[in-house]
Amino acid sequence: MSSEKPAGPDFLYTTRVSYDAIAKPYSEQFADHLGDRPLDLALVTAFAELVRASGTAPVADVGSGPGYVTARLGALGVPAFGVDVSPGMVALARQAHPGIRFHVGSMTSLDLPDATLGGVLALYSVIHVPDEHLPTAFAEFHRVLVPGGHVLLGFQSGDEAGHLRLTERFGHDIALDYYWRTPDAVAEPLTKAGLHLRARVLREPTGEEKRPRAFLLAQKDG
Repeated sequence: MSSEKPAGPDFLYTTRVSYDAIAKPYSEQFADHLGDRPLDLALVTAFAELVRASGTAPVADVGSGPGYVTARLGALGVPAFGVDVSPGMVALARQAHPGIRFHVGSMTSLDLPDATLGGVLALYSVIHVPDEHLPTAFAEFHRVLVPGGHVLLGFQSGDEAGHLRLTERFGHDIALDYYWRTPDAVAEPLTKAGLHLRARVLREPTGEEKRPRAFLLAQKDG
C-alpha cells in the first residue's frame, strides 16, 4: 500500500499506515466481532430497524474495517456501504464481501453528497479521532444525513477520559492512538453538531475486553 501522506490532519496518516500494516491479521482475528456480543448486535439491529422504518436511504459504515458490520446491515435489510481510512482494510473487505461497496475515506471529510444517508454507523472508529477533530466528524455526519436520519456510535469508555498510543500490534510496528471517553464527553459535541441524543448504553467489559463499551444513538431533526 502507498505510504504517501494524504491531505488532512496527521492522525489520519498515522491511522491509515498503522491499519495498512496490520490489516490482514486484524481482519482474520476480527472476522465477525458481533457474533459473540449479543447486546452489541441488538443495538445494531435496532439501529437498522430505525433506519429502515424512516425510508430507503442507505447507511454508511464509517471505519468499516474488515466489513462484517457492513455485511450485517445488509442482512438486516438496510442498504449499506463501508468507508475506511485504510486502503489495506478496504481491499480485504472487498475480497470478503464482493457484493458490497467499500471505499477509502475519512469521517472528517466524507466524499458524499449532502442529505443522502439514512444512517451513519461508527463502531470503534471515533476512538482514533483526537478530541479537537470530533466536532468536524460529527458535523460531517449531520451534513450527509437526511432529515430524521440516525447515528449509532460505539466506543471504549470509562469513568474518565484517557489516551494510549500503541507502537506494536500483531508483530508490526505501528503508531496508533486510542482515545477513550465518557458517554457525556462524546454526547456534547454530538448534540452541538445538531444530532439529538435518543439513547445511551454503557455495558461492562466482556471476554478479553479491558474497558466498558458505550453506545450513543442520535438523530438529525426531521
